[in-house]
Amino acid sequence: MAAALVGFVALGSLIGGVGGVFGIGGGAVAIPALGLLCGLDQQTAQGTALVMIVPNVLLSFWRYRQRGRVDLRIAAMLAGFALISTYPVARFATGLSPAALRLGFAGFLAVFAAIIARRALARPTHAQTRPPVHWGWSAVLGIAGGIVSGFFGVGGALIAPPVLTAYFGVRQAEAQGLALALVAPGSIVAFIAYAEAAKVEWLIGAPMAAGGVLSVSLGVALAYRLPERRLRLAFACLLVATSCLLVLRA
Repeated sequence: MAAALVGFVALGSLIGGVGGVFGIGGGAVAIPALGLLCGLDQQTAQGTALVMIVPNVLLSFWRYRQRGRVDLRIAAMLAGFALISTYPVARFATGLSPAALRLGFAGFLAVFAAIIARRALARPTHAQTRPPVHWGWSAVLGIAGGIVSGFFGVGGALIAPPVLTAYFGVRQAEAQGLALALVAPGSIVAFIAYAEAAKVEWLIGAPMAAGGVLSVSLGVALAYRLPERRLRLAFACLLVATSCLLVLRA
């Protein structure tokens, strides 16, 4: 038991560092890892990952806020409107087929990886330098992110950065910080929903949370040192790798 706890702390530390770099709380890595390494079904893997995601997301957002400018108007809109849609969707997701949910998550990650990679590799054009949309439109993104977070536990943090960089004129690192604002309240609500449905393995999630807290700050520091294009491409590669792991386990 002691060796297992140490192993989960180490796993949480690794995932927390990755989550800090990419502003995702680590869920995109933790969910397939828990399924593959611990044999958890998709819903239990998502619920257990949320034990780690909640403190990681809160600490990561604070660190991103310390290191760079984060538009608090957009952050508040994303967080507030995500709350509207996260809980009912999360409750609905706990009753879905684990295999279907896992494959849906894999497809979702693959699509967004392609979008991010395409934008990172594209040469700048006049169309890409259009004026950013009004910050009030972030309410729509908040609702959409809440729906995705409810289904997949972490999805809101994945869809927000490409949308914010493409339409709101936000840089990648700042977009990742704002994405954390979107999923911070939603991840708490989703966690409550999964816990109520008894879809949480506490002896796995708690030590992973402790490990994640130890490494998140280092990940955020690295994110601000990486060039914009390299950070986007690395993010896309992470999503592709996660998608492949989910498909292999389906």
